[in-house]
Amino acid sequence: MSRADLPPLPALRAFEAAARHKNFTQAASELGLTQAAVSYQIKVLEERVRAPLFVRQARGVDLTEVGMRLAGQTGTAFDMIADAYAHAIGATQGTLSLSVIPTFATSFLAHRLGRFQMENPDIAVRIEMSEVTIDFQTSGFDAAIRAGYGDWPDLMAHRLLDTRFSPMLSPDLAASIGGVKTPGDLLKLPLLAGACPWWKAWFDAAGVPHVALNDLPRHQFGPQVLEATAAIAGHGVAMLTPSFFEEALKSGQLIQPFDLTCDDGSAYWLTYPKAFRNTPKIKTFRRWLRRELEGYPPGKA
Repeated sequence: MSRADLPPLPALRAFEAAARHKNFTQAASELGLTQAAVSYQIKVLEERVRAPLFVRQARGVDLTEVGMRLAGQTGTAFDMIADAYAHAIGATQGTLSLSVIPTFATSFLAHRLGRFQMENPDIAVRIEMSEVTIDFQTSGFDAAIRAGYGDWPDLMAHRLLDTRFSPMLSPDLAASIGGVKTPGDLLKLPLLAGACPWWKAWFDAAGVPHVALNDLPRHQFGPQVLEATAAIAGHGVAMLTPSFFEEALKSGQLIQPFDLTCDDGSAYWLTYPKAFRNTPKIKTFRRWLRRELEGYPPGKA
């Protein structure tokens, strides 16, 4: 078949989205069309193919055998187009826009980003600190660094660091109760973000089960970096990632009374749309970030 005989691109786009979502309404929302417009475009394609592509169901649609064959190759073709487009954008746009959670931005990235800029003077980095979910189609961001389990649909996710946590507090606050000698001593002090599941996980691992955290004085400050600031000021005990606050530990602003650290299976991830995976500026940043993380956190074998 010659390219002159190819079906209209709008019909293929509507079909690919509907096949991926198995739902005309969701396809319409993604493409900025009405459901009727998506149905019309698929009807146009079915007339060109001369066979039905979908079987209508009560809660969506299923692909026919012809539809499944067409969907696989159409999806691959659109991925190739998206990669080519992303490559073109990366080659011509020198600004890397990143959305980064506050703790990673201030405790890790800010101290190292100057090296990236020196190594890559043609790439300007723009960072916005945020914890909200990013819509890459409308936000203008190229990539994001988030905490979680790496299960974001339609995104590439590169594991950066495992999430580890342990209680930390100011020396003066510890001294106010004669020192923190056992895990149970922490229960005599205000716990910052005491409702966070990390507290229960840590107390269980420390051999202090069945702690009624809801009955304890606690305050909610949000990101770790804010909880660390509150802990340094003596307002309570914070559950923090020790490697992010190494300077505060070295300077004596904070102490980590116990070596025990725990994890909940989550991690910090570099994420971006699959269509951006070959974008040069993202590949450059990903390689640089991997090098910076070698041997981190401190003391890692």
